[in-house]
Amino acid sequence: MFKLTAQALACALSLSIAGMAHAAESKPTAPIVIKFSHVVADHTPKGQGAALFKKLAEERLGDKIKVEVYPNSSLFGDGKEMEALLLGDVQLIAPSLAKFEQYTKQIQVFDLPFLFQDMAAVDRFQLSPEGQALLKSMESKNITGLAYWHNGLKQLSANKALYEPKDARGLKFRVQASAVLDEQFKAIRANPRKMSFAEVYQGLQTGVVNGAENPYSNIYSQKMHEVQKYITESNHGVLDYMLITNTTFWNGLPADVRSELDAIIVEVTAEVNKQADTLNEGDKQRILDAKTTEIITLTPEQRAKWRDAMKPVWGKFEAEIGADLIKAADAANQ
Repeated sequence: MFKLTAQALACALSLSIAGMAHAAESKPTAPIVIKFSHVVADHTPKGQGAALFKKLAEERLGDKIKVEVYPNSSLFGDGKEMEALLLGDVQLIAPSLAKFEQYTKQIQVFDLPFLFQDMAAVDRFQLSPEGQALLKSMESKNITGLAYWHNGLKQLSANKALYEPKDARGLKFRVQASAVLDEQFKAIRANPRKMSFAEVYQGLQTGVVNGAENPYSNIYSQKMHEVQKYITESNHGVLDYMLITNTTFWNGLPADVRSELDAIIVEVTAEVNKQADTLNEGDKQRILDAKTTEIITLTPEQRAKWRDAMKPVWGKFEAEIGADLIKAADAANQ
């Protein structure tokens, strides 16, 4: 009797284990959720890049990945997104390059005024060994750079016509939290005011600040041209982004998933950077069509005055950034 009962129990246990194994095999694995938070509009180069990343990742990785995109500071604003990434509350962000000075001083090279002649020079430097090394320069702080995304060259906007540096004296310009950008405006005797991107329109509208610096796509998408009478086409600096992730999260992904995402990022980056110039030119025309803002084209002599006024900022940050890195960036101009 005992023997039969033991056999029955063994059989039942075997069937139960088999059933549990089958259930585990048939139960779908939950997808890896990647939250991509950013502070600009969907229409901008960054916004379009985030949307394309989501599309390709979900198409190619199927049920393995779910990408949630949160534009326009809808999840985290300028001041909170880096903290959120380090805490694991988001997995991808693409801050402007000005946001990294507390993690590595070298990336301040991108904020130096009048360093790059055009976006082609920016490309050459970012693809150089020195530029690529900067992507990995913060891994000890749990930040991995995945790519550079273009937004474009910055223009000066204000409620006063700016032809020469002396025209900016005393004006309050919104800046990102960057020591270099602070010094850039102090060099022309203007007053820098740190302000999150989401607050800029209201700040300009109410007069808390008188001016700002942005590529045309930012100016148009945030409707800054409605509250700024003038835009000086200065092309004085670059406003690009670094697509970054939490190093621990990225290294913890299954190898096949990470490899596919790496390939997708290469593809998305090429598309974002190709479209950035087109988008900025299109938004420049839309601003002209709106007839709310006058765009000032500088003569070569006027632009030289702006460059001469701001270039001493390079020397102030040479020790922090590194003379060799500044030289490598300057060498990208051809």
